[in-house]
Amino acid sequence: MTAPIPPIPRDIPELPAIPRTHRLLPSTVSTVPAAAVVPPVRRPLAAILRVLIAGTAAAGVAFELRLDSAPRVLSHFAIQADILLAVVMLLSARRAWTARKPLPAALTGAALLYVTITSLTHHVLATTTASPLVHTVTPVAALLEWLLLTSPDRLRLRHAATWMAYPCAYLLFLLAVADLFAPAAPLYPFLDPAAHGYRHTLTNALLLGLSFYALAVLLVALDHARPNPIHHRAKTGFRLQPPVG
Repeated sequence: MTAPIPPIPRDIPELPAIPRTHRLLPSTVSTVPAAAVVPPVRRPLAAILRVLIAGTAAAGVAFELRLDSAPRVLSHFAIQADILLAVVMLLSARRAWTARKPLPAALTGAALLYVTITSLTHHVLATTTASPLVHTVTPVAALLEWLLLTSPDRLRLRHAATWMAYPCAYLLFLLAVADLFAPAAPLYPFLDPAAHGYRHTLTNALLLGLSFYALAVLLVALDHARPNPIHHRAKTGFRLQPPVG
């Protein structure tokens, strides 16, 4: 004899619903970020041009060192600005060659601003004689590199105030070492307290500081108004579409 078949229950209990732990957002499944599938772009031409600009700045500094003593030459704002620009250009060239992110805009903008300040001060006030490499060629090359080889909309208005820290520190340095250069010609005659007194010197420094800040603000405004010279539209190669239906 076979075992009796148990009766089939009339009411089958309902299974509990499976909870949904998360929901996929449409924006996360529709596209794939380009950086995830596209390698960074190397820019060898930009790297080479930046190395040339760094060499030009270094050549101008070396030429000035042959004309005067090293402490006096290195005390000039223009020379310090060219040294900073040379370092920034070399670092930027390395990043362009190795397809890395560019340097912070605050740093590159500061280097550009300082060499522009030295160029305008020299050509407007015409107080010193120096190599054209320092006051003309290097600043123009730096400006062209910024306009033609960098992306716009990276500078911010807060950078303008930060950039003023170095000129203010240089003014304090200039007043501190003024007595060291007293027997010879001053570094900058319009900032010579021995000839004009501290009141007149500080007035000139204030006017120059306001002019420098206005130039910094103009640089930021120009960065947001200029066109983008770099057109690298990344392509992923595929695009995920939402399911049909």
